[in-house]
Amino acid sequence: MERNQTRPLDQATAARREAAPAATTIARVHIEVPGARPTYSGKVRDLYDLGDRLLIVATDRISAYDSILPTGIPGKGWLLTQLSAYWFAELAEHSEHHLLSTTAADFPPPFNTHPHLVDGRSMLCMKTRRVDFECVVRGYLAGSAWREYKASGTVCGIALPPGLRQSEKLAAPIFTPATKADTGHDENVSYATMAEELGSALANELRRRSLALYAAAAAHAERRGLLLADTKFEFGLHGDRLLVIDEILTPDSSRFWEKASHVPGRAQEAFDKQYVRDYLDGSGWNHEPPAPPLPDEVVQGTRRRYLEAFDRLTGPPLAELG
Repeated sequence: MERNQTRPLDQATAARREAAPAATTIARVHIEVPGARPTYSGKVRDLYDLGDRLLIVATDRISAYDSILPTGIPGKGWLLTQLSAYWFAELAEHSEHHLLSTTAADFPPPFNTHPHLVDGRSMLCMKTRRVDFECVVRGYLAGSAWREYKASGTVCGIALPPGLRQSEKLAAPIFTPATKADTGHDENVSYATMAEELGSALANELRRRSLALYAAAAAHAERRGLLLADTKFEFGLHGDRLLVIDEILTPDSSRFWEKASHVPGRAQEAFDKQYVRDYLDGSGWNHEPPAPPLPDEVVQGTRRRYLEAFDRLTGPPLAELG
């Protein structure tokens, strides 16, 4: 196979693209499954503890500045779930993962008797012992990394060359862990802090896998005209096996930019929640709960960006479209 070619879409990927909710108009911000109660409800996902497995149901909720917005994004939960499933399969050679199925027929009761609520937007997963650090990889200088660099010339204690610009590509991707917070902000920490907490062997393997996953995903995205500026991974232990868990490489957990319009020295055209944050920043909201509702044009604009990211990432490389 030539280097600039990829294999044809497999059946699972083709099915995901065919079922993408382009015409969805109703946002499911609350999903109540009769006969079941979530063990935990997060900003976007509801988690059900099934003993040795978990069911993670992605709603259409969207959050910003640690607040859940009252307005959802139609189809968002399906897109996040299916994009994660795509990446888990695409990157399996770089790390084992926790996903078992996203199909309601494979779920235990009562979930399999209410497929219209959970099918496609839910992940049946192996239960793991979560590693309580976010494994962040940055290939470009953006977000909190850019703010820290402007102030100190470092990112999470890593010294970077002087004179770098906002959104500039780094000489090599860097691993910048953060504490994992169930509420409020995650906090950036040094690799040494993580290694002291987890032990050097586990910390080193987390760093190795995170960088390998990022490198493979960034190359994949670039072939489709997107830049993966940064992303975060989560891992868990299933016995002595280290698995990548939760969502992976979605617009909620990653910063994707349009490659064709990338120019260092300014903010970039993005396929993530920045569109929502920009609206909120201009709305006069002080970032304290409760968050304001989103107007329809922002909802539709956000939805279009999520759909385009899904289509671009799961579709053929640009060279094959020519």
